[in-house]
Amino acid sequence: MVHPLIPQVLELAAPVAQELGLEVVEAVFHTNQSPPVLRIDVRSLENEDTGLDDCEKMSQALEAVLDTTDVIPDTYVLEVSSPGVSAGLETDRDFVVFKGFMVEVALSEAHKGKQLWVGQLVRRDDDAVVLSQKGKAITLPRHLVTKAELSDQSPD
Repeated sequence: MVHPLIPQVLELAAPVAQELGLEVVEAVFHTNQSPPVLRIDVRSLENEDTGLDDCEKMSQALEAVLDTTDVIPDTYVLEVSSPGVSAGLETDRDFVVFKGFMVEVALSEAHKGKQLWVGQLVRRDDDAVVLSQKGKAITLPRHLVTKAELSDQSPD
């Protein structure tokens, strides 16, 4: 369950991140710790990697904003970090960043006799996800795609 303060925190954090060339990926408030921990995950809008400097700048800028608004009245610890690599590909950016990587694509129904496809990611557009299997392009209808994630399997 999302902590009730998270929407307010996100509302404050998003413009701070944007100003620094970052985006907020997730915010979690761990109240079961003493003191509670507010963790904000950010990623760079410009680079593939979100560095320690990015996290430090975001932490300092957000801390100043949170302190002036007093959204969280009690003592807490602010942690700003990079979300790391997620196996799931969801955003347009994910599909650009992981172009050339092996992916597994699940479909809601069979296409050419298969519901699960593994191949090297070529691209995703409005109509399709395109994979390469042993140099052959496989075009999967985007409306059938239910999940796309990084894979360590080799293509069939």
